[in-house]
Amino acid sequence: MKMLEVNNLCKKYKKFALKDINFSIEEGYVMGLIGKNGAGKTTLIKTIMNQILKTSGEVIVNGWDNVTYEKKVKDMIGFVLVDFPYLSGTTLLNNGLLLGSYYSEWNQEVFIEYLQRFKLNPEKNYAELSKGMKTKFQLAFALAHNPKLLVLDEPTAGLDPIFRREFIDILCDLIRDEKKSILFSTHITSDLDKIADYITFIDKGEIIFSDSKENIQDKYHIVKGPISSFHQISNMNYVGLKKNETYFEALILDANTLKEDDILGLNMIIPKLEDIMLFMCNDNINGGVSNNA
Repeated sequence: MKMLEVNNLCKKYKKFALKDINFSIEEGYVMGLIGKNGAGKTTLIKTIMNQILKTSGEVIVNGWDNVTYEKKVKDMIGFVLVDFPYLSGTTLLNNGLLLGSYYSEWNQEVFIEYLQRFKLNPEKNYAELSKGMKTKFQLAFALAHNPKLLVLDEPTAGLDPIFRREFIDILCDLIRDEKKSILFSTHITSDLDKIADYITFIDKGEIIFSDSKENIQDKYHIVKGPISSFHQISNMNYVGLKKNETYFEALILDANTLKEDDILGLNMIIPKLEDIMLFMCNDNINGGVSNNA
């Protein structure tokens, strides 16, 4: 069953637009959303959350349209967002008591348990929290109402390495029952290397690809070697290139079709998500060298 469907979604501004965004997340899976700053990740998430109105298209959560059935949909979503206005002038405990009442499955005891686990004082005012502590609070709040879909926008930014690891472990525990799904937007792609099942890559408001992590690892490889061997990749389908007078590196698409003779004398490695972003997003890599340059 599809937990989240985004169909032909568009959002137009004067100088930026999301263009025909299509992807879906099955129940029990984690979708990583990657792209450089300004690519449209937060705009996409705000549109999914119906914080901003879409221009066209649709967002379906667990079978329900996110606009027509906004209250029902938001009851099913837990979130950790970059900027969300909780009640800054009162305690964390009161935030739970007051805001938690909007959720049909709110559990104050679970909320307090997570606050204690994350070493957050329930009597502390929300306004007094650091950025990292606010992220922990949002996660505690989200998990306390048993969401079907978690929407996370840069959740590990500002967290110390120890809690970042714990954060990922918590997410792993959540999806073990195969009932919950997660949309995880981040520029810290190493987090997605550990947990994501699928990756949606967005750049300049458009989807570059949306595929399983396994398929991405099969399709893309980095080929590198001395510049004297550069002619060997001239007929390859490369989508990004770095080179200088002595050395080159190329991101190859459909690398699984290459034969051993094609890369004789060259090194070929499986790229990390960060490598793919660097090759495909950075127009300034060595003058913006591109395919068949």
